[in-house]
Amino acid sequence: MSAAPVPVTSDVDDPSIRAPLVLGRQNFATVSDSVSTIVERKAPKTWFLLLGLALSILAILGGSLVDLVWKGVGRWGNNHPVGWAWDITGFVFWIGIGHAGTLISAILFLFRQKWRTSINRAAEAMTIFAVMAAGIYPAFHVGRVWLLYWVFPFPNQMSVWPNFKSPLLWDVFAVSTYATVSILFWFVGLVPDLATLRDRATTRTRQIVFGIFALGWRGSHRHWLNYERAYMILAGLSTPLVLSVHTIVSFDFAVSVMPGWHTTIFPPYFVAGAVFSGFAMVLTLMIIVRKAFGLEHLLTKRHLENMCKIILATGSMVGYAYAMEFFIAWYSGNDYERYAFVNRAFGPYKWAYWTMVSCNVICPQLFWFKKIRTSIPAIFVISIFVNIGMWFERFVIIVTSLHRDFIPSSWGYFRPTLIDISTFFGTFGLFLTMFLLFLKFLPSIAISEVKGVMPAADPHHHDDRHEAHEGLTGGTGNEDHHESDPEAVHA
Repeated sequence: MSAAPVPVTSDVDDPSIRAPLVLGRQNFATVSDSVSTIVERKAPKTWFLLLGLALSILAILGGSLVDLVWKGVGRWGNNHPVGWAWDITGFVFWIGIGHAGTLISAILFLFRQKWRTSINRAAEAMTIFAVMAAGIYPAFHVGRVWLLYWVFPFPNQMSVWPNFKSPLLWDVFAVSTYATVSILFWFVGLVPDLATLRDRATTRTRQIVFGIFALGWRGSHRHWLNYERAYMILAGLSTPLVLSVHTIVSFDFAVSVMPGWHTTIFPPYFVAGAVFSGFAMVLTLMIIVRKAFGLEHLLTKRHLENMCKIILATGSMVGYAYAMEFFIAWYSGNDYERYAFVNRAFGPYKWAYWTMVSCNVICPQLFWFKKIRTSIPAIFVISIFVNIGMWFERFVIIVTSLHRDFIPSSWGYFRPTLIDISTFFGTFGLFLTMFLLFLKFLPSIAISEVKGVMPAADPHHHDDRHEAHEGLTGGTGNEDHHESDPEAVHA
């Protein structure tokens, strides 16, 4: 299932020396080959098996949604007093997953962090697929999904207008804007690589399809200037979206008067949590991808370790927010607020609360140890625990705040129904189906951006080993693969 074998050297262990972003004696041609052959070769049997499994899970989602439309959202376990439950939990969970893509692509790009180049393409794709999965919940929880267009403010004969005071409507605008900018950002970054695939294509169909989406790219100086300008503008637009989207999602709760929700710490707390869970999902998937396709020389331990450090930082922020919630509840002097948090930790849902704390606060602290944050199995396991913990975080915030409100006579206990479980489980089918199709039909690593951070792209860099390798292979090999120099050497 892996691409052509590429010589890989070990990561640098000396902390005084920065580990290289591309391992082995690579040149521009080998980088193109490593990524492009995944698209060009026939998909292995393993890929078809995984796609079949993902489609089966997607079919479960389809059946669940048909059931919801046919019989109504009463098929979910939502009921008095828990009017929101797994539906909004799933929505916030998937929106959080989508934040890592924009952070890696936009914010790290603006800060000129070169290590982002090997992971940004897959992270951006994950953003789009996660938003697709998230969009299912607000669409279907309205009940009459065929009237969903009423949430958009367009002229109509019934004079039915959206309530602009509702944070649920703010979600519609924030998430749709986020999805639009993310898709544009992803596509603009793809254009040079689509041109590479077009020039390498061996069939007329591939040449036409990749040619259409490459938008006539030829790697000229003017093309690169326009590309860099467009990429910078979209990065600038995306950066405030990282902060605004999950801030607005947190307003779904913070602007209410419910104990446990009515707090100003939610916006920064939700943003940190979203980045936290998003990076964990990137790690989970990219560890599998790098092994399956033999991309260890492009997705190095340095990339994984940097992501572990971000998870450690954001996980510490989330842990601090958990502690501050209890302090604020005590300091407020509000009996209802105090009880809401005592009930979280020691009430009927204490199992969910302590699962959340164990996964989100304790597990990431293991990344303080270099031996753990450079161990692939340890990183993989911890990233999975983080995502489990972040789902429980949303569940705890939503359900434990609702199941015991102001009047004890209305207290209850929420239990998910089979449709609750199958709907959420099915969204993973949608996400994985789209991700598998992306891996097969589009370059999963930004070829042109990786070339830009290689030593060969720096005219002032002198590397005897690299030059010796070029001498052995007869130059960069770009002539054989019809790649133009401007694409190869842009930085």
